[in-house]
Amino acid sequence: MGIDLSILSAVLSELASLDVILMLFAGVIGGIFLGSLPGLSATMGIALLIPITFGMNPVAALVLISAIYTSAIYGGSITAILIHTPGTPSSAATAMDGYQMTLQGRGLKALGTSTVCSVIGGVVSAVALLVLAPPLAQVSLKFSAPEYFLMAVFGLTIISSLSTGAMLKGLSGGLFGLLVGLVGVDVMTAYPRFTFGVAELENGISLIPAMIGLFSISQVLIQAEALTTIKSSESNIAELKGSVFPTRQEWRNLWPTITRSSVIGLLVGILPGAGGDVASWVAYNEAKRASKNPENFGKGDIDGLAAAETANNAVTGGAMIPLLTLGIPGSAATAVMLGGLYIHGLQPGHELFTQNANIIYAVIVGLILANILMGIFGLTLAKQIVKVASVPFAILAPVIIVLSVVGSYAINNNMFDVYVMVAFGLIGYLMRKASFSTAAVVIAMILGSMAEMGYRQALVMSKGDVFSYYLSRPISLVIIVLIVLALLSPVVQKWRIRRAANA
Repeated sequence: MGIDLSILSAVLSELASLDVILMLFAGVIGGIFLGSLPGLSATMGIALLIPITFGMNPVAALVLISAIYTSAIYGGSITAILIHTPGTPSSAATAMDGYQMTLQGRGLKALGTSTVCSVIGGVVSAVALLVLAPPLAQVSLKFSAPEYFLMAVFGLTIISSLSTGAMLKGLSGGLFGLLVGLVGVDVMTAYPRFTFGVAELENGISLIPAMIGLFSISQVLIQAEALTTIKSSESNIAELKGSVFPTRQEWRNLWPTITRSSVIGLLVGILPGAGGDVASWVAYNEAKRASKNPENFGKGDIDGLAAAETANNAVTGGAMIPLLTLGIPGSAATAVMLGGLYIHGLQPGHELFTQNANIIYAVIVGLILANILMGIFGLTLAKQIVKVASVPFAILAPVIIVLSVVGSYAINNNMFDVYVMVAFGLIGYLMRKASFSTAAVVIAMILGSMAEMGYRQALVMSKGDVFSYYLSRPISLVIIVLIVLALLSPVVQKWRIRRAANA
């Protein structure tokens, strides 16, 4: 179902209008700014803008929303790289190696790599959306509760590879995250559990305040503990020089990672509910498995940065495939976008690509342009953005805390989320002091609810014979094989290293 010549002129006419161009620029700039602020996610930006777009031309409104969506995902990497404060959940994996590169005096190169990889991932997924939307959407239609449970389990295998040298501590962090995910109303019986009579806990513990606490507040506390060390590192950051781009040899080495991560991001985006945070961790994990030097991950490896940034932006187009063709949101942001489609009288499905083809194809081409424009702005402003890292910590710390408090509160306009952020900040600080993985907690919180819902629904669907039910589903068998390979790969890798050492 491609664009024929009769529609092409209408699409170009829509995109050439002044209001669409203005919304494209506003969406890209606003999205980058929004994503770089801790707690202010793409989902929030879209939710706030949808009422404003009610009186707009549908193309201008949807181009604005989609530009904010993809640019906010990229914008979150800026603070993740420079000050170890992921602007969005999708940038948590970026902080692992991006911040280490900044500490090593390679912050400019980290920003350049992040920008280019984000553009590549975004453009690849947008082109896939343009060309492959109807057939690819059929894949997600075949997924049911058993497959969602297995996908969540597959994602949880990432925790083992994030805990190099401290497997038990990594698994303990993951277990804590799963327990945190149990707080709230039971998914099947609607009975409150682990709420201890606190009404606010019935909605569960919100991911973004918890993530801001684990990554941002804990980082402020760690840095405040060693002000003398921070001052010396600040001087190194202030003297950052060199090229924004990696060397030609580095690009050659990065292409397999970029290609693999683009595919991972696209496929994860198609699966409803997974999102950029899951895709970035999966791609990061696969890049680590494929690396000749996996021990360098988490210490400033450019492969890890490229994998995370390519995948989380590749999710944007992938998540819109089931949204536009089946009306099934692929992420939290696209769930909000679904409301935007209905507001403008657009019904997802076959009619969207026939009766409203000029509108939807103009929006998809606008998404491609937004990704390219995002790269131009990102590269143009890279040397100015990097100056943020030279701000003295005594000034930076209060700014991070204020942004964290405002971001946590703004999600639900609820002071309880701020208390959650502070509590998880203290927990994250203690975990990092004891060398536990805070990333494992975030991954388990993201995937725990998906695993529980999928497993309990599968129990009902199997009518008591769970084992035979899973074995009778071909897609489930494929995912089970992937899980087994994921669990065995660290053992095989250690065996290969030991064999090479003996040789």
